[in-house]
Amino acid sequence: MYPTDSYRILGIDPGSRVMGFGVIEMRARQLTYVSSGCIRVEAEAMPIRLHEIFQNVTQIIQQYQPIILAIEQVFVYRNVASALKLGQARGVAMVAAVQQNLAVYEYAPNLIKQAVVGKGHAEKAQVQYMVKLLLNLPALPPSDAADALAAALCHAHLQKNQPITR
Repeated sequence: MYPTDSYRILGIDPGSRVMGFGVIEMRARQLTYVSSGCIRVEAEAMPIRLHEIFQNVTQIIQQYQPIILAIEQVFVYRNVASALKLGQARGVAMVAAVQQNLAVYEYAPNLIKQAVVGKGHAEKAQVQYMVKLLLNLPALPPSDAADALAAALCHAHLQKNQPITR
């Protein structure tokens, strides 16, 4: 049973300097674009950056009133220090969501790409194109915003036939 006939999903593409966000709405099982963009953090000190991320995510949640956060999981490719910073930024976004009573869902990057593009190792340009197509956008969204919208779409597609509880 869905909580309401209409609800919003906030997708986050984590980053310690640039964090993408995207909000979509599910109404009568139809997906609609609401908003997207990037949180850009200029501070050098990590505690200040994390605080700015927390404040911005909280503001986005209060403005758009999603009930679900879909966030990309961290993966370590080569640079462990970068992965740790990314994990901290991701954690701050999740705390902001939990403080605002959102249900939090985490998805692997390959699962997000698979759900949106149909290929787990899709290129960024393919994700941008499919997000534009699926949400009927007039132009390609910026890469970080497209990744965030893709996380939200992934959640919507994977949960389509399952009830959402808070």
